[in-house]
Order: sequence, then structure tokens, then C-alpha cells
Amino acid sequence: MAAKPSLRGVTDNDLRLLRVFRAVVACGGFAAAELELNINRSTISRHIKDLETRLGVTLCRRGRAGFALSAEGEKVHTGSLKMMAAMEQFQHEVADLNQRLTGSLSVAIFDKTATNPLCQISKAFTLFDHQAPQIHPQIHVEPINAIERGVIEGNFQLGIIPNHRPSNSLDYYKLFDEQMFLYCAVGHPLFSRNTVSVTASEVRRCKYVGIGYHSPNMEVGRKLGHDRSATAHDQEAVAHLVLSGAYLGYLPEHYAESFVSRAVMRPLLPSVFQYVCEFSAIVRRSPPPNRVVQTLLDSLVTAHTR
Repeated sequence: MAAKPSLRGVTDNDLRLLRVFRAVVACGGFAAAELELNINRSTISRHIKDLETRLGVTLCRRGRAGFALSAEGEKVHTGSLKMMAAMEQFQHEVADLNQRLTGSLSVAIFDKTATNPLCQISKAFTLFDHQAPQIHPQIHVEPINAIERGVIEGNFQLGIIPNHRPSNSLDYYKLFDEQMFLYCAVGHPLFSRNTVSVTASEVRRCKYVGIGYHSPNMEVGRKLGHDRSATAHDQEAVAHLVLSGAYLGYLPEHYAESFVSRAVMRPLLPSVFQYVCEFSAIVRRSPPPNRVVQTLLDSLVTAHTR
């Protein structure tokens, strides 16, 4: 586009267009955003075109090739998330003045925690709902690094992650543990072997799938001598590759239990190839949590200490 960016002051209409843009990105395209926004595709397209004209940049590609953000669109989306998070923070602070818990609350949780018997996140939300019934929770499931970055940047007000390397920008509140074992599946050469005949050196020579970002999985994999032959970015991906019979991989005991009970997976040398993850709630150290976030944080701590 020939026009120069001209957004010198953010108007109510700009905010409305940015919210439409945010929904389109979150839904992955115009068609999927129709249900979320309850407006038709042509109207959504017009709103995005108006926003592009207002900003003087092309935000996304749409058409038969599918939906994709441009480089400029990525920057606008990231900036708009930060701006809207700051606005929500301001709204919570104003509500605090009137002793009202209203608005929305964005929380990010690491995946595959619901089946952990030590995880009481659902009970925490029961407590939270009793105290703040007018709050609209928005729950995201993200990798550790995305949760940490999102909390630090203000896109998420609270996160729940496995502890790995602490950040000086965050405060941590211990919640629960998770036992991890190294699993193989039907079809793998070690699956049908007698447990006592399997050696640690044999296990280390097998193809191994590990998490591809800094995490307890990455740290333990290196410490225990696994060479990563495949990379996964969540527990579900690890499970798929383990179930292929070609790879070994660490999974939470509670998550793998359904596969073990069906005799399609088993842990290998559990006294050697295992580790425990500690999960914590994280919030930004500065500014300190507003009353809504503090209420959820207190609910999480209470639910995990009963």
C-alpha cells in the first residue's frame, strides 16, 4: 500500500477494528471468526480493510492460499495484544476502586495437567467463581516459554508452568508435582523385552523424542544422556511419536496411565529414567497483581494446600 501509517491517536473505532483483527488471528481466518464475532465474512473483510487503510500496511493474506499474517501484521497483532492487556489492567484497577470484581482474566496453563490427581486447578476456579462470578476467564494452553513471555509482557495475567529456570521478572507460587517416566510402546524393540534384561546404555542408544524448547524435559534429557532424534512441542506430540513404536519419550505418569492400562505403553527402567516436575503459578513481579489476579492466585494456593 502506498499510504504511510497514520495512527496518531487511537479512537474507539480503531479499538473495535483491532478487536476484530485479534479475533481473526485467534481463529485462524475470516470464516472461523464469523462464529466468534457473530458477523458475516464480508463485514469482517471490510473491517480488516478499513484497519489496513487506517494503518497504511497490509496485515494479512487471504484467499485460496489460506490466511496468513504479513510481517507488519505480526507486529500490529503483538502490539495490539499488549495495548489491550494494559487496558484490561486499567479496567481492573478502576474496578478495584469500587470494590467490584468485573471484566476478563487471561490465564495460560501448560498442557496435560487435568488428569494429574495432585492438580487442583479446577477446584481453584470453583473457589474463584464464588468470589468473582462476574469475571470472564479466558484460558489458553501454551508451551512454557510462551506462557512466561505472555505473563511478562502482560498478555496473560497469570500462568501455570513446570518450574525450570526462574525469571527475575516473575513471582512463583508452588502448586503441585508431576511424575515423569520414559515410555516405549508396542512395536518398539524394547517393549516386549524382560525388564531386567534392558540396560541403561541400550535405552540411551534408542531414538528419543524430546521437547524442543527450554524445559525440565530438555534439561533432564541432556543430563540422562538422551540424543534427541525427533522434536515435539507439547506432550500430545510426544505421545504420538512414542505410540509409533519408533521413539522413546518422557510423559506424565497420569497422562500415560490410560495407554499403560491398555498395554500399549510401558515405562523403561523407571528407577533411572524419571524425574519430577514442580508446577507453579506465575505472575508479574511489577506491577503487583490487581485484586482479580490476586483472588485467583489465592484460590490456587488454597486449593493446593487443603
